[in-house]
Amino acid sequence: MSISFRRFGKFTAVAVLLSVGMFAFVASARHSWGGYHWARTANPFTLKLGDNVSSLWDGHLAGASSDWSASSVLDTAIVPGGTLAGNCQPTLGRVEVCNDTYGENGWLGIAQIWLSGSHITQGVTKMNDTYFNDPTKPYNTLAWRQFVICQEIGHTFGLGHQDENFWNTNLGTCMDYTSDPDGTLANPDQLSNEHPNAHDFDQLKKIYARLDKFTTLSAGTLSGPGQSGRAAADVSEPSEWGQVLRQDGRGRPSLYERDLGNGNKVLTFVIWAN
Repeated sequence: MSISFRRFGKFTAVAVLLSVGMFAFVASARHSWGGYHWARTANPFTLKLGDNVSSLWDGHLAGASSDWSASSVLDTAIVPGGTLAGNCQPTLGRVEVCNDTYGENGWLGIAQIWLSGSHITQGVTKMNDTYFNDPTKPYNTLAWRQFVICQEIGHTFGLGHQDENFWNTNLGTCMDYTSDPDGTLANPDQLSNEHPNAHDFDQLKKIYARLDKFTTLSAGTLSGPGQSGRAAADVSEPSEWGQVLRQDGRGRPSLYERDLGNGNKVLTFVIWAN
């Protein structure tokens, strides 16, 4: 990244649930999120994205859904939301996408997935308008909104980051940490990190290469080994996210795991605000 980025000071830390460790992840040929995936019996499969966002975010949700549906192994479908944005509770078999003024709690955006073994059973993403709507912060832009929602939704497929260095050159993917989402702060301009790239789609092919004998893409009772349905635990606050597994490039916790017992877990990715 250009030295000119320093004028913005400290920025985000996007919460990513990857492999266990307390060191920064660097660009890699693999950016699977621990091998976690939605169980399904055929490819391509369709993952529902519950629309619990305001009109300000509708276009960003539509853009992210369209971008990720370019994958050869999965499609996304925007459906009516199944929760209230204020608490953004999960729904079995889908991802609930929410925005609200969640307060000055430190995070800009989070993604959470509920696991039964290695299978994702439900997910949520939250964008914190407390920071996005603040004109004194750098996040009040179309580029920042698109970058964050694209990345958080990508995490719910089982993707991690391609790179966790905030200051190097953009890789041209929303799965890359950056302080310059649209690539306009560098001189000359660099790649935009507002959308997925070919490497993301290649990784999705690897994650979903092997089919399952059952599905977790259902709002009903889950079937298959180790499936226990919706997790009752509240994991909406940082104090409820569990143990820290990773830190971001700035040394802040970025990946949390809460063990719910019986092979069930909740993983939380965080983007910290300034």
